[in-house]
Amino acid sequence: MYPLLMTPTQLQKLQQKGTPNAVFDCSFDLTKPELAGDFFADERIAGALPANLDTDLSTHEAGQAVNGGRHPLPQREAVARWLGRLGVHNGMQIVVYDRNKSQYCGRLWWMLKWLGHEAVAVLDGGLQAWKAAGGATQSGTFKALAPTVFELNTPLRQLVHTDTIASHLGQPAQTVVDARAGARYRGEVEPLDPIAGHIPGALNRPFAENFTEDGRFKSPELLKAEWAQVLAGRSVGSVVHHCGSGVTAVPNLIAMELAGYGPTALYAGSWSEWCRTRGLPCAKG
Repeated sequence: MYPLLMTPTQLQKLQQKGTPNAVFDCSFDLTKPELAGDFFADERIAGALPANLDTDLSTHEAGQAVNGGRHPLPQREAVARWLGRLGVHNGMQIVVYDRNKSQYCGRLWWMLKWLGHEAVAVLDGGLQAWKAAGGATQSGTFKALAPTVFELNTPLRQLVHTDTIASHLGQPAQTVVDARAGARYRGEVEPLDPIAGHIPGALNRPFAENFTEDGRFKSPELLKAEWAQVLAGRSVGSVVHHCGSGVTAVPNLIAMELAGYGPTALYAGSWSEWCRTRGLPCAKG
């Protein structure tokens, strides 16, 4: 079982052995969401299934979301039904990837952990690494597996909501880590949300800093050293990750686990929910 990362070679060997598995292509573009279908149709890992951030990994139906923000989480039951329709079941090793340096696929990794599924891994290096390793690709339409039932289990990762963040502001029991780029964190620019800035007291660790230039995660040793500097003695158990809409915060969460720190919490509503909630403070600088 692979619960965190998988290399292209490991995925190839797993498929050769015939181990039940499902591979999801989560490629996306926040500025041009309509391109997600084109990415998938143009080229993907052979046999991969599509996972669209806007339509599969988020919900915009009234009363169906778990949280607010630009990419609200669907109810756990809805996610399980979606997986079942695609033929994905609990006995599978699930692998998620994108072609965006793992910017988006972590969302599905986290959601599966939230559903109680341990055997889910990010393909380190994404589609580019798969192709470099000689992995097979395909294009065009896809065929789902025979429908099945995906059963919910006890969540393996913690979801935190706005009221919890607000009620613990400034307290040592909570360390908020913002995964957005420095300029957005400082409030110098804000291309997506109505208010610029950050949650008061939040630390800043841009998610891209967890990766090497080729889109692979840095070594556990380097990540441990870098995160130790970020946390500066704060309790790992107090950490709550967020970003703009609960998507790019996940690479920070994964990086901490790679570094040996263990699971930490996610504020999925993130800045896009926080800044739209009346009465909450926003900081700059």
